[in-house]
Amino acid sequence: MTLELAEILKVIFLGIVEGITEWLPISSTGHMLIVDEFLQLNASDSFKEMFFVIIQLGAILAVLTSFWKKMFPFQFKDKSQPVIKKEIFSLWFKVVVACIPGAVITLLFDDYIEANFHTPIVIATTLIIYGIGFIIVENWNKMRIPSITNLNEITYKTAWLIGLFQVLSIIPGTSRSGATIIGALIIGVSRVAAAEFTFFLAVPVMFGLSTLKILKFGFVFTASELFILVLGMAVAFIVSVAVIKFLMSFIKKHDFKAFGWYRIVLGIAVILITTII
Repeated sequence: MTLELAEILKVIFLGIVEGITEWLPISSTGHMLIVDEFLQLNASDSFKEMFFVIIQLGAILAVLTSFWKKMFPFQFKDKSQPVIKKEIFSLWFKVVVACIPGAVITLLFDDYIEANFHTPIVIATTLIIYGIGFIIVENWNKMRIPSITNLNEITYKTAWLIGLFQVLSIIPGTSRSGATIIGALIIGVSRVAAAEFTFFLAVPVMFGLSTLKILKFGFVFTASELFILVLGMAVAFIVSVAVIKFLMSFIKKHDFKAFGWYRIVLGIAVILITTII
């Protein structure tokens, strides 16, 4: 891959798109596939797939940076032995439980899904379906008081149920965060707790998926390819940090219906553009 200015600008733009869409419930994969239809990197298909995986690592690092105190299970005081935060250890065990359904389904069907469902029509359809889902769930929630308002109140059963909803995100256009947030809201988790648990859940899931992809494609890169990967990951990291702060502030005062309407409009636009082209 050549380091032409046009390609560098494409990488920066793709990093921005990844950073914005990874943590908002609007489907990063769907947006990346749509953007790639019109703004293709001048690279092989295998490298582009690797690129999309690597820039997700930037988004993951943003979560670790933003929630480090809530995620790190040890506390160091002076020069004494580290203090174990039992509630955080317990939460990570619940995250592992939530990861099991998605891990099994991904290992069994990932290649089939990639070969048959990564199309604009599938993406548009899932964007619309889950957009409608957000609106319906939020309207329903107006009549309910959340039974779970913080992470420590999430039980193993709740974590497992949220993990089952995450399985739905294997279909492009669904959104990993969107599926888990909708599931959590239906179960009775508050918006803030649902979003935070989604961030926790994303760390092992995305690290696992990225590791599988990297092992699949290998580690041999040219200097220009390595530069492109690092640049895309860095941009995704910076943008993700800002987006995470925005989302956590937004949902304290607003519901997720705005994202639902956005998904519906985007899905319809994709169908119209695909039909015209």
